[in-house]
Amino acid sequence: MSSSSGLTFKLHPLVIVNISDHHTRSKAQTGRAGRPPRVYGCVLGVQTGRTVEIFNSFELRYDPVEELLDRAFLETKQEQYKKVFPKYDVLGWYSTGSDVQDSDMLIHKALMDINESPVYVLLNPTINHAQKDLPISIFESELHVIDEVPSLIFVNASYTIETVEAERISVDHVAHIKPSDGSSAATQLAAHLTGMHSAIKMLNSRIRVLYHHLASIQKGDAEYEHSLLRQISSLVRRLPAIDSPKFQDDFLMEYNDTLLMTYLATITKCSSTMNELVDKFNTAYDKQNRRGGRTTFI
Repeated sequence: MSSSSGLTFKLHPLVIVNISDHHTRSKAQTGRAGRPPRVYGCVLGVQTGRTVEIFNSFELRYDPVEELLDRAFLETKQEQYKKVFPKYDVLGWYSTGSDVQDSDMLIHKALMDINESPVYVLLNPTINHAQKDLPISIFESELHVIDEVPSLIFVNASYTIETVEAERISVDHVAHIKPSDGSSAATQLAAHLTGMHSAIKMLNSRIRVLYHHLASIQKGDAEYEHSLLRQISSLVRRLPAIDSPKFQDDFLMEYNDTLLMTYLATITKCSSTMNELVDKFNTAYDKQNRRGGRTTFI
């Protein structure tokens, strides 16, 4: 069942990394003999109007046998994070598992005194190579009448992945780390340039396919496909969308910064060359300068 609240959820990669790390550590401590237990934690973020943005998370202590949540630990962690991130609020909680369980609603209700409408982030740690989407689900709670009895149930909510520059660099660096066989990890710059080169190469190849197809239609070698031509026309018409005053200002600022860096690098190189030339000149005429009492270049 889908959510009807109309909220827009934005999930940051740091939350996914934290949950994955929590599960991995729990699995490593359990070993191969036993099944790794579910992990629990709180998610932090900011809600602005109808937009909920989840930035960070921290772990929770929960006893699945007694079904008790360590409130003292939760309050301590919440106070610590509030000192470092004063703008972040507890938006909900997270857990791992393939699907929602009955005990999840107990934890959900226990957090309603902190947030009256908490968010539930569920990570499925089972590896499915055929699945291309992220194994992350976000749930909201809604009050529905079932068999004439009002009940609080979980409803699925859609979300998007939102990143900032620091997160993109970190995630890209982690994704390109080489195996620990003595070789060093790929640098962030090399990984960024490699990804940029691959994206530009793919874009160039797809544009060439469209160009050759349109050229074939113009020569009469291919039939007119009106649906395809409409799609190409719509794609081409999207190009002037970036031709705006803000884009021009940002582009010129970036262009000027690049020229300035190039100019400074050129000046530094010329200064270094001149310094080497002066040192060589002083060395060559050192004896003559000492005899004649002349002043050397400095």
